[in-house]
Amino acid sequence: MRKSRGIISLIAIAAVMVFLGVTAVHGLNSKGMGAARNINLGLDLEGGVSITYEAAGETPSQEDMNDTVYKLQRRVEEYSTEAQAYQVGDDRISIEIPGVQDANQILEELGQPGSLYFIRHLDSDGNENYAINAEGTGYKLTKSIEELQEDGSIVLTGTEVETATAGAMSSNTTGATEYGVELTLNDEGTAAFAEATEEAYNNGQDSIAIYYDGELISVPNVEVVIENGQASITGNMSYEEAESIASTIRIGGLNVELTEISSEVVGAQLGQEAVSTSLTAGAIGLAIVCLFMCFVYLLPGFASSLALLIYTGLILLLLNAFDITLTLPGIAGIILGIGMAVDANVIIFARVKEELTAGMSVHGALKAGFHKAMSAIIDGNVTTLIAAAVLWMRGSGTIRGFAQTLALGIIVSMFTALFITRLIIYSFYAIGIRNEKLYAKKLKKRRPVDFLGKRKVFFVISIVLCLSGFVGMGVNHARGIGAMNYSLDFVGGTSTSVAFDREYTLDEIDSGMILDLEDITGDPNIQVQTVQDSTQVVFKTQTLDLSEREAFARYMSDNYGVTEQDIEVRNISGTVSSEMRTDAVVAVVIATICMLIYIWFRFKDIRFATSAVIALVHDVLVVLAFYVIARVSVGNTFIACMLTIVGYSINATIVIFDRIREEYRENRKEDLKELVNRCITRTLTRSIYTNLTTFIMVVALFLLGVSSIKEFAAPLMVGIACGTYTSVCITGALWYVMKIKKLGNRV
Repeated sequence: MRKSRGIISLIAIAAVMVFLGVTAVHGLNSKGMGAARNINLGLDLEGGVSITYEAAGETPSQEDMNDTVYKLQRRVEEYSTEAQAYQVGDDRISIEIPGVQDANQILEELGQPGSLYFIRHLDSDGNENYAINAEGTGYKLTKSIEELQEDGSIVLTGTEVETATAGAMSSNTTGATEYGVELTLNDEGTAAFAEATEEAYNNGQDSIAIYYDGELISVPNVEVVIENGQASITGNMSYEEAESIASTIRIGGLNVELTEISSEVVGAQLGQEAVSTSLTAGAIGLAIVCLFMCFVYLLPGFASSLALLIYTGLILLLLNAFDITLTLPGIAGIILGIGMAVDANVIIFARVKEELTAGMSVHGALKAGFHKAMSAIIDGNVTTLIAAAVLWMRGSGTIRGFAQTLALGIIVSMFTALFITRLIIYSFYAIGIRNEKLYAKKLKKRRPVDFLGKRKVFFVISIVLCLSGFVGMGVNHARGIGAMNYSLDFVGGTSTSVAFDREYTLDEIDSGMILDLEDITGDPNIQVQTVQDSTQVVFKTQTLDLSEREAFARYMSDNYGVTEQDIEVRNISGTVSSEMRTDAVVAVVIATICMLIYIWFRFKDIRFATSAVIALVHDVLVVLAFYVIARVSVGNTFIACMLTIVGYSINATIVIFDRIREEYRENRKEDLKELVNRCITRTLTRSIYTNLTTFIMVVALFLLGVSSIKEFAAPLMVGIACGTYTSVCITGALWYVMKIKKLGNRV
């Protein structure tokens, strides 16, 4: 790079940093587009709309309620991945959608959850089941639903419809592009619909009507026999009309007919202090990481610090661009991502330092450092991206929200490390900053540490750590306190609605009554929501027995003059349903298998892949043991923490494996034990530094964050420390043991 290009590049980098800084504060236009304040926030940070439905008729079975909650959850996720649906009492379901202030609009778009039917035009005697109304403006039923069910004219109900989506498609008759609705049916619905469409088609392309909540919403003609369960509803309709029909079909596919009984705008679950302390923790952690990088890696460290600032600005901008909903764990995840973003830079600069120590010129060392670090960076980040992609496709709720922020952070960190940092460091070199002492302190020769010689000790320690969690579960269960400390997110609890004599802010509640209520309920993680334009406050706690409810009511009466009539108490289900837990487990299993296959493909050796996955499972089990033994609350942050470990712990392992692969190709005749020990020793500093930078960010969160953030940060610190131990002491040893067994050597 020429000097003039170096100057221009540095000016451009400075301009980008100014642009991102101004955008983060003020936005791209007068409406503040792109500003940090316009990022979509979750219920815990901003509040949103809460709607409560009640089952019509007799109280449904618990199985039907569970199925309905799950389907509603998937429906409201179209508004936000952080939306929640949960059961209240025996026959009510509440949904909460963050970042929305118009309950009426949501009710209109969501539709009234009622019964959905697909109806034949003619019954078995040839009589019409529906006909054009007297005004000639539409269709009406000629029989009641009960009569239609008795004579077999109901083709499908909503429960046989798996998906319904609006979009552009080609007409079966004219081939022209038009808007319509695509339907996917389950196996039972496919068979029934094939028979009904064949009958209607042979009857002069007759129609099959779609009836929902008291009216016929569509009466499409059958143009072809549909045997594969994939149906299309087309006609002269706009996209909005198609989306309305699709939305109605989706919501009509519920097992339980629901009636809306209340809708309200609720406030944030956490006060402004929670947000400000988290952001402060992020700023402090970022500053410490930048100082650390400058101290350890000198000029390249300064370049990476500038790139890190650009990374932070890009993340804020892209959160706006992709309308990602950010919750408090999401903020923690982004802050964690800042620590992870340093990882690639450390890999590069460690390589640069090695090349300079070997006597290479500054320019040659920079070129070799970026080139040799490329494979480890790509492999480490691609494996994590695979995990994020699987979690997005197979997960639900907060799992998908986590996958979004994880993927975004990985892509941006790769871009800033491989492009921005490279551009800055080469620009410094081009303008004449070429003193070798500014680029690295030469490495001192270090004798390889005999990690493999202690492998049996390490294996025993790991087995004990992994089993301690299961032993702790058994002990806890025997003590009658539950295997793990599940929060109301998992097991449900009690929702207590209190109508005060005036409006209270969340900060007033946090400073005035929350500590007393924690003592009364025995729950250190009470969720609090205010209701807009109301004196009502909702307290969600673990399940309260009669004495705790009475103590709660007595406290409110003695301290705030609240009468018994002003308090409404209901049991609520967990926001993480059994189906969502199943989705999460399946997603993690599939992601692990996909990562194993990728590592196997890239390293051409199943032993590398197997060792990496065993190490990943090891780290997850150790963190699980910490949750069990320390009795840390298991809620939504538990899922986010475990998924972070899955996505992060494999990176350090891949760097070590990348070095083993490289040196094994060149020195196949060398003693394998010495080679592995040397590779681990050479990457030891890198393993410690990358985990240390991430650890710094998490410690800042733990020291300054609110209780929910501390519950996220503490297990993560354990996971990061364990990941360092695993990558250094376990993974290389596992590969070595499996390798020498293949070669027929003695262990």
